[in-house]
Formats: sequence, C-alpha cells, structure tokens
Amino acid sequence: MKIVIFGLTISSSWGNGHATLWRGLCKTLVRMGHDVVFYEHDVPYYAGTRDVFELAGGRLELYPAWDAIRSHASADVNEADAAIVTSYCPDGLAATELVTEQARALRIFYDLDTPVTLAKLRAGEAVPYIGPRGLQDFDLVLSFTGGPRVFEEFQRRLGARRIAALYGHVDPEVHRPVAPQPHYRADLSYLGTYSEDRQRALEALFVDPARRRQDLRFLIGGAQYPQDFPWSKNIYFVRHLPPSEHAAFFASSRMTLNVTRHAMAEMGWCPSGRLFEAAACGVPLLSDAWDGIGDFFEPFEEIILVRDEHDTLAAFENDDVTLQRVARRARERTLDQHSSARRAADLVQFLERPERGCARQLVEEA
Repeated sequence: MKIVIFGLTISSSWGNGHATLWRGLCKTLVRMGHDVVFYEHDVPYYAGTRDVFELAGGRLELYPAWDAIRSHASADVNEADAAIVTSYCPDGLAATELVTEQARALRIFYDLDTPVTLAKLRAGEAVPYIGPRGLQDFDLVLSFTGGPRVFEEFQRRLGARRIAALYGHVDPEVHRPVAPQPHYRADLSYLGTYSEDRQRALEALFVDPARRRQDLRFLIGGAQYPQDFPWSKNIYFVRHLPPSEHAAFFASSRMTLNVTRHAMAEMGWCPSGRLFEAAACGVPLLSDAWDGIGDFFEPFEEIILVRDEHDTLAAFENDDVTLQRVARRARERTLDQHSSARRAADLVQFLERPERGCARQLVEEA
C-alpha cells in the first residue's frame, strides 16, 4: 500500500511523544513493503532540535507553508491507498479537507492525544485539528487511548463511525538493554517532557520521596521544565535526551518512574510510549495506577504500581533480584505485545479491513 501521513512531527523528538512513535511505525511499514510518505510543517521550534532528516526507505516532506505543497500533497493522496491525518497536525484542517474531498484513499484520523481532545470538547473549547464536521467524513478513527468512553464520546461528540485503538509502542532496536553510564546513574529516574497536569503526581511519586531519601540519587530527563520546579539537592537534571540516549538513561537506573498525564489517567487504557520504552530497556518500572493498566502489564509481576510517596519509598526496599525479575517479565511482555512491529501489523490490518475497526474492540477492553 501507499500510505500518506499528515502529522505533527517525525523529524524532532523535542517536547513531544509523536516523533518516536511514528519512527517505529514507519520503519516497520517500509520493511513490510509499504510506500510511506510523511508530511511535516517545517516550523522553527522543531527545525532547531531536529534529530532525523530523512525517512529511510520512505519520504519525508518538510514544507514551509501549506500552499507551497498543496498540489504535491494532492497528487500523493490521489495515488494513496490510505491517507492519515493526526492530532496536532499544524495544517490538520487543510489536510482533512484535502483527504476527504477525494474518494480513492481510505481516510483515517489518528488521535494520539485523545484525552486532551475530549477534555477540550467537554470544556467547550475549539480543537484546532478538528473542523466543524467533526470526524464523520473519515472512514476510520484510530485512538491512542482505549476503553468504552472513547467510543461513546467520539461517536456522540464528533460523529465518528468506526473507531479502533492503536496504542503506544516501542522500537526494540532503539530501546534495548545497554551498559549503564555513570553520568546517568540514578536510584530512581523519570523521563518526560514537563506537563503541568501531571506535576502534582510527579511531586508525590518522585519529588517528595527524593526529599525523604537524601542518601539516594534521583534523575529527571526532559524538556520545558520551569525555573520554579521544586528541585532538591539530590535531584539531577538532563535537559533533553534524543531517542538514541534513552537506552543508556534507563539502563543506568535502579528503577524508573512513569507518570501519566491527568487527562489520560482519568480516561484509562492510556499507556504512554515511555512506558514501553523503559520496559524494553530492561529497567524495573514504577507507575501511577489507572483503569486498564493491567491489560498491558501485570501489576507487581511486570510493573510496580505506586499511589503516593510511601509506595515509592517502599519500592526501594525490594532487593535487586526481585526488581530484575519484574523488569525481565515486563521486557518479555513488551517485545511480544507492544513493539512497533506489532502495532504496524495492527495498523495494516485496520487499513486492509477497516470494518474491523469498531466500537466492539474498545468496549471489550473494558
């Protein structure tokens, strides 16, 4: 198949979770023999932090303005078997118009930010990447988040006809066990872009335990952290890590923490890509709890759930044998069920038989 994608970014992993996910998917789709074209608006924010400059085996179209590539994109879409528009695509409305006005390609909307989309709708706010007709003109809507509420709200609020979950995933060629590095050494690490709506949980599960355990080393990696973040002397910081450094970051930690954005945790069935990346690197995982997490990892067998600072502090009492057993099981589960190859196969199945993408899949997960 020829698959054309209009997305936020694949060229820069700075301050977003889209790029790494698309890299794993596109690499696998190309290996499967598909022709992949990714259109990305070349904005200064990502241009200055670009860590991928081409799509190996496919085509990356970086463009300065929509008008400059509209006719070129139209030709690609007219030749495509499937055209995908994603959440937070800067030209999402124009891309939707282009995709839905022609009849040949299967028309897909992929919401990688489902809880944010629905939170805006509930608050009566405009969603910049969804037009006044909602999602009714798409043949299939893919959601990064599962569970029954997704179907109900996408259908009721946006007129979506067919809906399926396409969850986060990991490329095990990028995220894998490697030798630890002294400069990333930590008893507990956390990797993630700063987000105000998970700050309270991050403080409870990471910052407060760090204050209680001044004898331990804590490490945060990520972008956009404010000057007034509540640092302590034993919390160290790495401003930004490209995906090529993630494995060393995780492998140098005794444990690592996943904290889910509030809107995602409230929805449930919302595994972030970071969760699978850490598991693939073989590091023991701590995570906040949310509905559906047990569908991805078995609590306390493959992942340690923490609800407050006391749970995090208790996790330090596990011996290394116990922690490594948890890590090994999580890695095995991830490679089997949560790899980019597995998600690419799911995507191809949806594209070949879109009628299989339906509410039933989401409802049965509940």
